[in-house]
Amino acid sequence: MSEQHFFIDYSRCIGCQSCVQACAECDTHRGTSMIHLETIERMDSVQTAPQVCMHCEDPVCARVCPADAIKKTPDGVVQSSLKPRCIACSNCVMSCPFGVPKYMAEFEQMMKCDMCYDRSSIGKKPMCATVCPSGALTFTTMEEIQRTRRGIPVNSWKFGGEEVKTKVYVMVPREVERVEVELIQIQPTPSSLPADPYDVALMLEDES
Repeated sequence: MSEQHFFIDYSRCIGCQSCVQACAECDTHRGTSMIHLETIERMDSVQTAPQVCMHCEDPVCARVCPADAIKKTPDGVVQSSLKPRCIACSNCVMSCPFGVPKYMAEFEQMMKCDMCYDRSSIGKKPMCATVCPSGALTFTTMEEIQRTRRGIPVNSWKFGGEEVKTKVYVMVPREVERVEVELIQIQPTPSSLPADPYDVALMLEDES
C-alpha cells in the first residue's frame, strides 16, 4: 500500500473551524486544539488558512532547544516538547519559520500539532483531516492527490538563505516548484532607540 501524506490546500479552506474543534479531541492534546486559522488580508478578503505543524526534515525548533526536549519520530513527525525537559525558554517559538510552536503556560510545556500521532502512526487520518468538509486538509496517498487535484504538492521552502523541506505538502499551481518567502526586516532609526537600558526603564515608567 502506498504511503499516506498530509496535504494542505489553502484555496479550499472555507473557514468553518471544524479542524480546530476536532483537533482538541486528539488523545495526545489533552483537550487543547493545536491548530488555528490564519486570516489573509482580512480587510479585503474572507480567505482563511489552516495552520498545522509542517514537520520539517531538519526541525529548527529542535536544533535551538537547549534542553534537547524536542524529538522527531523515525517516520518524521516532530513531537511536542518532553515536559520533564522543557525549560520554557521559548527558543522554539521564536525560531520556527512557520510560527507553529506555542508555549502553553497552563501545562508548562511547548505544545504543537503532532499530526495526531496516536492515529497517523497506525495509518489513520489526523482528526482535522477526518472532518474537513472541503478537502483543505487531506491525509492520503501521493497518487490520489495527483489524480484528484489540479495543483501540485510541494514541500520545499526557502526563507532568506535557508532551505527547508517538510513532511507536510502544500498544494500550489503547477508552475511552482519551491516557495520562497520574502523576509522583511524593519530597521529602527537611531532616534527611536534609547541610549542605554536605564532609558528603557524610564520610558516604561513614563508609559505606565
